[in-house]
Amino acid sequence: MNKEIPPCGDLRRPACALLFDMDNTLFDLVGAQVAACESVVRHLGHEDGDDLFLYFLTGSHGFESTENIRQYMEERRIPTNGMYEQACRIYASEKLRYITPYPGVKKTLAAIRARGFATAVVTDAGHADATLRLGKCDLDPFFDCVVTCDKVGVKKPAPDPFLAALDMVCARPDEVLFIGDSPRRDIEPCKKLGIRTVYARYGDRFSKTRDDIGADFVIDRMDELLSIIEGIPVSRSASGP
Repeated sequence: MNKEIPPCGDLRRPACALLFDMDNTLFDLVGAQVAACESVVRHLGHEDGDDLFLYFLTGSHGFESTENIRQYMEERRIPTNGMYEQACRIYASEKLRYITPYPGVKKTLAAIRARGFATAVVTDAGHADATLRLGKCDLDPFFDCVVTCDKVGVKKPAPDPFLAALDMVCARPDEVLFIGDSPRRDIEPCKKLGIRTVYARYGDRFSKTRDDIGADFVIDRMDELLSIIEGIPVSRSASGP
């Protein structure tokens, strides 16, 4: 286990819940998107899957919008009539097919539930996508609740999703840990709220530096979380599995 800040008495105070980001923390969404882009461009008779993925990464339509596919096709003069809808179906099905839990995720979540911690997902995905992805990975039984962007009306790093999760698990900020891969959308807002943070460095592909991001703990595999929670007492307000 790697720790950017050595644990102290304050970090070892009791907790009753663990909150998790979903995409690129529980599974590799970026890898699934890249694979789906490859399938789409092959269907369209091209071989530049990385170029299509760049539209999702840097385009104006958003990281999940299939309008990125339309823009890719239009700029290459590929007819969109009929072809666009089929390309979107291929993209959606292939992305879901390639989503699998990171190594150690199920083992870790099972151990967390066995300790008696409450658990929740806090994600920028919509409810439909979150349900499909957690179901595909067989992870939904491990969580008490899921907070999605369409439930709260805003995305991280706004505080609303985190506050909604705290309300659902009936916990104060100082009674939970948040595990996520994004310094800007996960670690920074949680620290402002007084939530202890675990940086899932293994899932972060986009930060310029992945070293000094101010998290309480840093993990390079999900199962490293187990040695962190071993030193954190479970408060009596925690719910069982």
